[in-house]
Amino acid sequence: MPNFTTIGLASAVETLRMANLAARKPLFRSVLIAADDAPVTASNGMRVLPDYSIANAPALDTLLVVGANPIDRSRGNRPLIDWLRQLARQHMPLGGICTGSYLLAKAELLKGYRCTIHWEDLPTLQAHFPGIVISSQLFELDRDRYTCSGGVAAMDMMLQLVAREAGGQDIAAKAAELLLCDRMRGERERQRVPLRTLLGSAQPKLSQVVAIMEANLEEPLGLEELASLNEVTVRQLERLFHKYLQRTPSQYYLELRLSRARELLLRSDVQVREVALACGFSSPAHFSKSYSRFFGLSPLGERRQASLH
Repeated sequence: MPNFTTIGLASAVETLRMANLAARKPLFRSVLIAADDAPVTASNGMRVLPDYSIANAPALDTLLVVGANPIDRSRGNRPLIDWLRQLARQHMPLGGICTGSYLLAKAELLKGYRCTIHWEDLPTLQAHFPGIVISSQLFELDRDRYTCSGGVAAMDMMLQLVAREAGGQDIAAKAAELLLCDRMRGERERQRVPLRTLLGSAQPKLSQVVAIMEANLEEPLGLEELASLNEVTVRQLERLFHKYLQRTPSQYYLELRLSRARELLLRSDVQVREVALACGFSSPAHFSKSYSRFFGLSPLGERRQASLH
C-alpha cells in the first residue's frame, strides 16, 4: 500500500531470507505486489518497485498486507479489497502487518477472528469495527489469519510462522540468531499499550486502580482494598474491568505480575525463587504453575530457551 512502513516490510521479508540461509535451502520465496506496476512510496519517502501488480500476480501460498502509516481510509482500495475477498474465498491464509489489519477488517475478513494492530491505531480499529475481536498482543495467529502490531513485531510473527511451516523451532531459532534477535517473542506477549489509549480519559477510576496494581506487585492488594482505595464497590470494579479490559481484576493483576516476572527472568540473573517473591507469589511452586499456565513454559524453561537464542 502507498505510505507503507518499511520496517514492517523489511522485518517480514528478511526473516524469510534468514530462514532460507539457516535451512541452507530455499524454503520460502517472497514477492512484492502492488495495485499496479508503478513504484510505491513508503511512509519514509523510499520508493520500492513491485515484482507484480494485482492483475498479473502469481499463484501464492499466503498474502500479507503491509499497511499504510497513517491508516488509509480512502475509497481507493476497492481493487485490493476485492482481490483479498477473492483470495479468502479460495481459503488462502491472509495477514496484516501494522495497519494492514485495518484493510482486512474493512474487507470483512476478520469477523470471527482475533486480530491486533499497533497500539496507536487500536482506538480507530475499535471505533470503526466494533464487531471484531481486537487484542493488544504483539501478534495474533488465528487459524488462517495472521496479524501483527507492526515494527519489529513483524519479525516475531514471521519467526513463529517459520517454525510452523518448517516443522519446528530449530530453523526459526537459527534465523533469529542470524537476525541478532536476542529472543523469539511469543504471541502471548502484549504490546506496551498506554492505558490511556485503551481507556481514553473517561475512566479515571479504572486507570487509578491499574496504577495502584502496578505499584504493588510484590505485595498484591485484595479486591476489597483496591475498591476501597478508589471509592467504588467490588462489584463496580469487576464491571469496569470486564467492560474495558475483558478480564476480571484478579486476572489482570496476575498478568501484570507475570509480565514483570518475565522481564526479570529474561533481563536479569535473579534466581527464580527471588523472582517469585518480587512478583507476589507465595512459593516458587505456585509461581511456576501460574507462569507455565499463562506462557506455556516454566520459568526455568523460559530462561533455558532464551539462552539458546
